[in-house]
Amino acid sequence: MLVAFSVAPSGTGRADGSVHDAVAAAVKIVRDSGLPNRTSSMFTELEGTWDEVFDVIRRATDAVAPFGSRISLVIKADIRPGYEGEIDGKIERLEKAVGEVVS
Repeated sequence: MLVAFSVAPSGTGRADGSVHDAVAAAVKIVRDSGLPNRTSSMFTELEGTWDEVFDVIRRATDAVAPFGSRISLVIKADIRPGYEGEIDGKIERLEKAVGEVVS
């Protein structure tokens, strides 16, 4: 299973609205999980079993809680039984296809 998720607090009381400290706490949980992962400016992608992935998302959400009075959590999942290594495999197939496109 591949999951893309974003978790961030609101009600932080910060004048600049920044949530980078909270997001860093969540990303640390993801990276320490040992599951394949990738973080971009908007989402973190994670690959594993249903139980593994949602355990990490729960713990990442818990890590954000002290930073604000509310939490926003967005999740998108690609559930494809029998496939592993898709966090990189999907990108490799895409890049190959882009290279084969003739203008």
